[in-house]
Amino acid sequence: MIQKNNSHCGRVAIVGRPNVGKSTLLNALVGQKISIVSSKPQTTRHGILGVLNRDADQAVFVDTPGIQRDRKRLLHRFMGRAIRDALDSSDLALMVVARNRFTQEDRRLTEMLGHRLARTLLVVNKIDTLRDKAKLLPFLESLSKEFPFKALIPLSALTGENLGDLVDEIFRELPQGEAIYPQGVYTDRDIQFRAAEIVREKLTEILHQEVPYGLTVEVEHMKENEKGQVVVHALIWLERDSQKAIVIGKQGQVLKEVGKSSRRELKSLMKKRIHLELWVKVRRRWADSERELKRFGFDSL
Repeated sequence: MIQKNNSHCGRVAIVGRPNVGKSTLLNALVGQKISIVSSKPQTTRHGILGVLNRDADQAVFVDTPGIQRDRKRLLHRFMGRAIRDALDSSDLALMVVARNRFTQEDRRLTEMLGHRLARTLLVVNKIDTLRDKAKLLPFLESLSKEFPFKALIPLSALTGENLGDLVDEIFRELPQGEAIYPQGVYTDRDIQFRAAEIVREKLTEILHQEVPYGLTVEVEHMKENEKGQVVVHALIWLERDSQKAIVIGKQGQVLKEVGKSSRRELKSLMKKRIHLELWVKVRRRWADSERELKRFGFDSL
């Protein structure tokens, strides 16, 4: 007698405008830091995958870049492609908005979702910052009348408030199927990609103005030496020579601070002593070169 498989598994795209907490939500759902987090927009550039298991069931989340208004640069078009690909390959979508605000950018995203709205959970994030949560009810009621969302769930990805309600709703909606990834796997990204993203996160937080948007980080090699240290050689790529002095800082202070905070997080992630080497180089207009973007891990258009 063939035993019927009753497990469920599906892909879940996390979409929304910049700075609504998509990456924080992914990390909260998976239970560990998979996607880097910053207060600055456009921090997430790739589709970042995270895996959550519950008994035999599995949800595979894809964190996506914030919806891009500027499509002039090739990088932004690649980021837009990451959003469309995530939606096209997913069984369910989480549309994230912040507090009780629904902007014109949010409305444009509902247009992109189109028929997928019926398979979309609206996540109203950052409710921990609301002084009067009673205002949420009329806000949710008005959106439920205007859009055919599958469900509307207010929560705080930062504090975990109502996160369990979202997880329950997600697993209720997953299609039947076997797990894609084995137990113990939390992401499909390798350690070199995650190390590069950690360095970029620290740079994004410490730098100001437009510099963070003109840089990327590439881990050239990573290996363990005879002392048991993991040696990480990372290249910080900039678009202009004038940016080098800003990234390095006076007497190297910016680079030292970035190196210190990056080493601390890499040590926590890898459970090993870290020797991190940071080098700053210029590759003009890398964000408009398809060849360079592919080299830095972006899929083609």
